[in-house]
Amino acid sequence: MDHNNPYESLHAYWRMPYIKAQKDWKREKNPFIDLKKSTNKQHHFLIKGSYCCVILNRFPYNTGHLLVLPYREIADISELTSEEKYEFMEQIIEGKSILLKALKPDAFNIGFNLGESAGAGIPIHLHCHIVPRWNGDHNFMPVISNTRVLPESLEGTWSVLKKHC
Repeated sequence: MDHNNPYESLHAYWRMPYIKAQKDWKREKNPFIDLKKSTNKQHHFLIKGSYCCVILNRFPYNTGHLLVLPYREIADISELTSEEKYEFMEQIIEGKSILLKALKPDAFNIGFNLGESAGAGIPIHLHCHIVPRWNGDHNFMPVISNTRVLPESLEGTWSVLKKHC
């Protein structure tokens, strides 16, 4: 292996901020709690509703990975009010539609990790993942080497998606 050849190494530069950001959520401030007050560009908002919002995930599994979450800090779907449930589901559908128009994926992974043992990175704040998938994408990379291959920056992806909102 030629260590001077950048094409012989895979890099996941986005991982270090994620590793450094890992917190004990029982003691640390919830990073989602102030979303309702923040700016569109600061959190890569695609949709801001009355009760919920859709944002681009800062630590994505794939290009275009979205999060749908209520503004209110709750840990489980059973805690959503009737109004929140309606808007939450509508935004999941709209987020998927935006990704379909903008990125034309072949499929989607849509779901929840409820609780720390289920893999929730921030278990104190409910969020739904919308992950676009393509035939032949790099889904073996996270399994084999804990590496994700993202062909575009978050800013670039957000700009493309925002045009379809």
